[in-house]
Amino acid sequence: MSTTLQIAYVFGFIGAALMVTSYLMKSMLPLRLVALVACLCLVLYGYLSAAIPTLILYAALIPINIKKTLQIQRLVRAIKNAKDDTPVSEWLLPHMTRRTAKAGALLWSQGDHAEEMLYLESGRLRLLEIDEPLEPGALVGEIGLFTDEHQRTLSLRCETDCVLFSLSSEAMAKLYYQNPKLGFHVMRLVVNRLMRDVQRSRVPSVPSVDTAGP
Repeated sequence: MSTTLQIAYVFGFIGAALMVTSYLMKSMLPLRLVALVACLCLVLYGYLSAAIPTLILYAALIPINIKKTLQIQRLVRAIKNAKDDTPVSEWLLPHMTRRTAKAGALLWSQGDHAEEMLYLESGRLRLLEIDEPLEPGALVGEIGLFTDEHQRTLSLRCETDCVLFSLSSEAMAKLYYQNPKLGFHVMRLVVNRLMRDVQRSRVPSVPSVDTAGP
């Protein structure tokens, strides 16, 4: 066996071991980095051993892994740098699915199983039981994804034609498994928003004072 072929086998075995390791990892960023190194090793194996199909396959996977790695890094940085008042569009919308809904459409009813959270890009929604309107920029339905019962506490209806972005519970779980630290920051932001809503509801209204004379 020639020296070149021996070196090829070394790269091949290292690449195969790293590829198997990547399948056993849960955090997506380390997974992508390990898979990228595995692809590089297998490309070298394919080149040195003249295994053209292997060379083509793993060479094609290199830019895919680089793209996915950069996407995850950008998302992690965005979540780490996010403040409580950071617009949701800056850190969550890239992972949400756009859809439209007609005026009068009932998006969910009180007691329904919670399967998604919504971001309102345009139009107006209304929470029926408390008769509260929601304007563009509102995030709604996130609490149901984190409760044990996964039930809607209020009904939601479109007051006008709406453009919405949806994030399913499965997508939220995927974001968490991509990076547990990212998932922590997402939940922290959601809880902080909920606490601000609770605090606002506890602020007593100040009665107006009639300063006019008799």
